[in-house]
Order: sequence, then structure tokens, then C-alpha cells
Amino acid sequence: MVSISIENPLAFGAGLLGNILSFLVALTPMTTFYKVYRKKSTGSFQSTPYVVALSSAMLWLYYAFLNHNVLLLTINTCTCALESVYIAIYLFYASKKIRLSTVKMIFFFNVGLFGSVLLITLGFLNERKRSEITGWICASFAVAVFVAPLSIMRLVIRTKSVEYMPFSLSLFLTLSAIAWFFYGLLLRDFFVALPNVLGILFGVAQIILYFIYMDVKNDRLEQNTNQDIEVENITNSNLDLEMAEKHIPIDQSVAIEHAIPADVKADFAAVSKENV
Repeated sequence: MVSISIENPLAFGAGLLGNILSFLVALTPMTTFYKVYRKKSTGSFQSTPYVVALSSAMLWLYYAFLNHNVLLLTINTCTCALESVYIAIYLFYASKKIRLSTVKMIFFFNVGLFGSVLLITLGFLNERKRSEITGWICASFAVAVFVAPLSIMRLVIRTKSVEYMPFSLSLFLTLSAIAWFFYGLLLRDFFVALPNVLGILFGVAQIILYFIYMDVKNDRLEQNTNQDIEVENITNSNLDLEMAEKHIPIDQSVAIEHAIPADVKADFAAVSKENV
């Protein structure tokens, strides 16, 4: 039977904080799926992170049941629900080919793999071994999830841009890993604690990368803005010059005179003098 026990207040506090932070992290894809809804297309977004996240949450949910851990139970129940909604939206707006590949992935991870874990642990292992084997599997999945951002970090270093690595997500992931690390450590549950060491290291690395390359992003934005303003000024000057070269009615001459920049009017006067 699963029950709430506050025999270790520090562990309960860390687990409660971990629940809140992990829930905030699980909500971050909502902006992505709002874009999918608006465009009525999945575009270049991939379903792999959401399918793997659902599979990981299902395994941790099973581990929570085996160990009567209510805090792991609550967050992974919420995560399963959210990831299921994300995947349903993805399948609805995906093309036929992508939808088929996503369904195959769901059957592999969430039916085949999860079903095999249930079958083996419930059918061939005693209670202690069942919890231990499931814990190792969950820890392995957690490590895989924490290693996934390496590709994003590589992209940031290559492009010198943090566009695809939001600071808020990196911060919440790091804080969440810290909370769950202390929760596992205080409960002496090393299947929870150890993978989050990797999560902390990668999270701190992402934050460091963000501070290194965020100024580069701002400089590029300022440079692009200045270039856009310069192009706009040149375009306007050329347009005004073309208007000046045409026969313009007298009643429009005052407005046009104010519209033409001083340097353009000087060039136009010089050209007119040469023609005379």
C-alpha cells in the first residue's frame, strides 16, 4: 500500500521540491505544441524525446509502486499524463509517414520494453530483486535522458548561439536534478540519487555555455538590426531620388522636399547642374 510518511522531513522537502520543479520542466513543451496547433503541422519537431520521456516515466511509476514511494508516484503520474497528451497532439498533426514511425516507436518503448520489464520482474524475480532490477533499468533510462542534451550543447558551441537552449529550461533541469539527488541521498535510494549527479553536471555545463554565448547572440542581434536600418535608409533614399527625377506636381514639392535626405538633395542638385 502506498502512503505518505514524513519520517524524514528533509527528504520529504527535497522530494516535494523535486515534484514542483519536474512538473515545471514537463510543462515546457506546451509552447512547442501550441506552435504545432497553430501551424497544423509538426514541422521539423521530432517525437523521440516525448516517447522516451513517457517510457521513462512509466518505468519510474512502476518503481514507485514497488517501493511504495508516493513522491515518485505523483510526479511520474503527472508526467505520463502530460507526455501522453503531447504525443496525441503530435500524432494528430504529423504526416502519415512520421505518424507511422512514431507509432512504431511507441510500441517498441512503451509496449515492448515496458511490457518485457513487467513480465520478467513480476514472473521470475522475488520482491527484493524485482525492485533492484527495475531500479537499475530506471537509472539507465535517466542517464540516457540526461545525456541527450549533449547534441544541443554541441550545436551551441558550433553555431555560437543559445537560440535552441533556453536558459529557463536549463536552470529548472539543474535545480530539479539537485532536488532529486538530495532526495535519493537522504533516503539512501541510490537509483534515484546517482543518475542526478550526471544531471547536475550537464545542467551546470549548459548554464555556463549559455553565459559564454549569450553576448554573441546579443551582438548578432544588434548587428542584424543595424544592417536592417541601413538597408531601409538606402532603400528610402533611392525611392526619394526616383520620385525627384520624375515630373512632380507643384503642390507636392514641399512634402517631397522634406522627405528627401540632405545628402541626396545635394547629389541631385549637382547632377542637375551638370545637365544644364
